[in-house]
Amino acid sequence: MNKAAIAQFFATLQAANPEPRSELEYSTPFELLTAVLLSAQATDTGVNKATRELFAVANTPQAIIALGMDGLVEHIKTIGLYRNKAKHLMATCQLLLDRHDGQVPQTREALEALPGVGRKTANVILNVAFGQPTLAVDTHVFRVANRTGLAPGKTPLQVEQKLLKRIPPEYLHNAHHWLILHGRYVCVARTPRCWECAVAPWCDFEPKTPAPVRGGKR
Repeated sequence: MNKAAIAQFFATLQAANPEPRSELEYSTPFELLTAVLLSAQATDTGVNKATRELFAVANTPQAIIALGMDGLVEHIKTIGLYRNKAKHLMATCQLLLDRHDGQVPQTREALEALPGVGRKTANVILNVAFGQPTLAVDTHVFRVANRTGLAPGKTPLQVEQKLLKRIPPEYLHNAHHWLILHGRYVCVARTPRCWECAVAPWCDFEPKTPAPVRGGKR
């Protein structure tokens, strides 16, 4: 995908969704950090269902710690790997209080020093909560970047570095959401829905899958 095609690609995504948002529900940087920590190997729908009840009673590091481990587990036990996630979240809350006055830090180094926070999670927080021009490469972004020719790479870090170089600056802030949503609903893993893809004209993927036959002879 060349420079002109990339510009058209993102202009089209922007026209379709001018103000994209995370499908995780949150109202503060700490709530977003909590939701992302809980989202590994879980659906956003499942996380949102749990955090609606959790945040109603505890949406700060102090409040989470006050719940205690048993209280936290009770609120997130419907989410996969909830015991390990509870340990990470509780330890993260304590570090936020000890090192950052209970606030979510705004640097990659400080974020990645928190239990359970890797590069991908740090990028989500930096971009979504604090508006920094970076993006997280999850399975959806990795697939879309490779399949379309937008930013081919063998590892998430390679893809991230290429995306940061190739995405026009005016689109970088929202690129994370556009690519995730595109991979989640259109450029899906098994059979990409090329027949309804608005950015297909600029995509390198071939062959395009024809629209499914509805009724009649096959």
